This record gives sequence, C-alpha cells and structure tokens, in this order.
Amino acid sequence: MAKELHENKDTEERLILVGIELEDKDSPSAMAVEACLDELEELVNTAGATAVARTIQRREKVHPAHYLGKGKIEELKMMINTYDATGIVCDDELSPAQLKNLEKMLETKVMDRTIVILDIFAGRAISGEGKIQVELAQLKYRMSRLTGMGASMSRLGGGIGTRGPGEKKLETDRRHIKERIAELNRDLKEIQTHRELLRSQRSKKGTPVVSLVGYTNAGKSTTLNVLTQAGVLAEDKLFATLDTTTRKVELPGGSEILLTDTVGFIQKLPHHLIQAFRATLEELKYADILLHVVDASNPNREEQMRVVYDTLRGLGCEDTPVITVYNKMDREVELPLPMDRMAREIVQISAGKQMGLEQMLATIEKLLKSFRKSMTVLLPYTEGALAGWVHGRCEIIREEHTAEGVLLEVYVDEEAANRLKSFAVEA
Repeated sequence: MAKELHENKDTEERLILVGIELEDKDSPSAMAVEACLDELEELVNTAGATAVARTIQRREKVHPAHYLGKGKIEELKMMINTYDATGIVCDDELSPAQLKNLEKMLETKVMDRTIVILDIFAGRAISGEGKIQVELAQLKYRMSRLTGMGASMSRLGGGIGTRGPGEKKLETDRRHIKERIAELNRDLKEIQTHRELLRSQRSKKGTPVVSLVGYTNAGKSTTLNVLTQAGVLAEDKLFATLDTTTRKVELPGGSEILLTDTVGFIQKLPHHLIQAFRATLEELKYADILLHVVDASNPNREEQMRVVYDTLRGLGCEDTPVITVYNKMDREVELPLPMDRMAREIVQISAGKQMGLEQMLATIEKLLKSFRKSMTVLLPYTEGALAGWVHGRCEIIREEHTAEGVLLEVYVDEEAANRLKSFAVEA
C-alpha cells in the first residue's frame, strides 16, 4: 500500500512591529517613525513573514536595558496573545542585553531591523562574492551578540534569522567564528585585488564608468535592464538584487560608457553590512559619474535622498559628480520635485515605460564632455601605435590625412592630453 506523502510547511511567522519615537528628536530630516515602520513591514514581507500589528512608544530616550518601558512591554505581551504573534521586530538595532532581556520578558522570538535585512541579503546573494559578503556581515553581527542572544542563537526552527551561516553549531563558538571571519576577509582581499586589476584595465582603455546609486527599489536594475538588456532581476521588492552588474551602453554621439548597478541603500543600513560590502561599494569612488536614481512617486523621497547622500559621504564619494534621475514619473508624483543641490544635472524618466532615457543618456554625454577638452594633434605616420591608442581611448571629432601625418581633433582627458601634448597644433 502506497504511503501518503505530507508536505511539511514552515509555520508562518506572524510578527508585531515595534518602534520608538524620541521626544527630543530634533532632526527634521529623519524619517518619521510611521514611515520607518512602513518600510520595516516591507522588509518583513520581503523576508517571507507577515506583520500582523504595530506599536510605537514615545520616550525621552531608548531604555538601555530592554529598549522599551515596562508598561509597553506588558502591553506587547497582550498584543502577542491577541494577534497570535510568533515574535516581534524592533525598528532599531538592539544591543545584546536588550535582545536577551526582551526575549526573557516577552517569552517570544525577538528580532531587530538588522536581523531582517541580513536575512534578506542571505536569501538574495547569488554570486560567490555576494555570499561571502553576506556571511561576513552575519558572523560579525552574531559575534558581537554571542553573550546576549539567548534562545535565538540555539533556535533550530525556520523563519527570519535562520538563513545563511547563522545556525551552524560551529559558529556558536567564538573561536571558530573568528577563524571563519579571518578566512572570509582573506577571500574578500583577493576579490578586492581582482577589482583593482579590472579598474586598471578599464582606466587604460579610457571608457568612462557611470554607477547607478539610489535607495532600494528606486528602479536602478530596471534602468540597467532597459538600456542594456542585462537581464538583472528587477522586482517591486526591497533589495531585489545584490550582485554588482556592469554593461556597456552606447551614448547618442557613438561613444561608450560602462554602466554599473550597485546594491540599494536603506534607512539604518547595518554597519556590518556596509563594512562587508565595502569592496563592492568602493567601485563608486572610481566612477566618473554617479547616476542617483530616485523614486519620484515615493512620499518619503527627500528622506531617501538624504540617506543615499549620507551613505555616499561615508564611502568617500561626496566629490563625485552626480546626475539625479527622478524615476517612475509615469505614476502619481507630487510636484514640484525636490531641489537637489548636490546634482550637476537633473532628468526625469520612467524606466518601466522607457520614457526619457534618451535625454538621460544625452545628459551623461554632455557632462562627460565637460570634463574633457578639445585638442588638435598631428601624428606622423610613424606613430601608428599611438594613433591606434588615440582611436581606442579618445573621442574623434575630426580626422584628416595630410602629407605630414594624421591630423586629429579629439576630446581628451588629462592623461591623454599629457601624452599627446608634444604633437599638439593650433586648431
């Protein structure tokens, strides 16, 4: 007699979102607590759980021992029973003591925004590099909490926080975690060396690099896809893609650029994650232009722009020229659009509807040309190798063959100008 097969399904995680509104919060640019919890709910949904309720406590400061006041904790206990919740998620990163005390007082699973984001990254990492970076971030986070994570470190069930390396018995031991972190750092160092070699090769070719940056889900991957048919996953979800993708794009004048997609930024992005992805994010420092993609239809667009610029400053990219691209203009957008004093140029597009892309490419071309100068050179026919280098490296405006050699009018950057200055002639 055939045995009946039963499919085992993970128990659905039903979570209560918890936030704190500080009474002395004097930063007008900070995202409102409700907006932060809206975003946290998106993160929870992306991680595969369901937010069944939310609660906010207004306090003068965060409680150092258990995050919330005792009265709010008692209220949370009742909410957990009422909504049949399997755990809570706090919008701020909890200290080991806060995590341990909340678990003990609430007798339920306790997580913070960082755990949820790391869990999403663990599920989305595809390339070897992405997996190394995520595992490194997870281990560093767990390392700092070995003495305070309580029951959550030994939990063997499913749900948020159990993806990736987090639940291996080996990694609950501090010494083994240190060894694994050292091993991952060595791997990342090799990746960084490889990236530097690629950058050096690109620099020799002289192809400008334009990097897409922006808040998560602003439409960077969609923009890359419609311009290059890159086939990058582009979903209406937070952190749909993690792995860096670079493709060639031809500008209206015929010259080419390398367009690079990077991981999206987010409010309260875990610092362990920024450290782990630094090798990838450092690519932004070497970009000629940053294409800052903004979801113009998002009501929190100004706060999201602030988060992006704060993150770029932390990476040392504050001096890189920026073109701000207001995306999703086909949707309901509140006008006027925010002023962006950090941007050299501003364009409006809808990547999904393929609107405004030609104007965006023309704007990139215009800005790149502003970095260069026009130069006329006469290359003797004996300088065939140099002429080939010029054709591969510079934009040719005019070419004329004369008795003395090849007369070229070209756009050059500083390096090319120095190499060609001995052949320069008056235009």
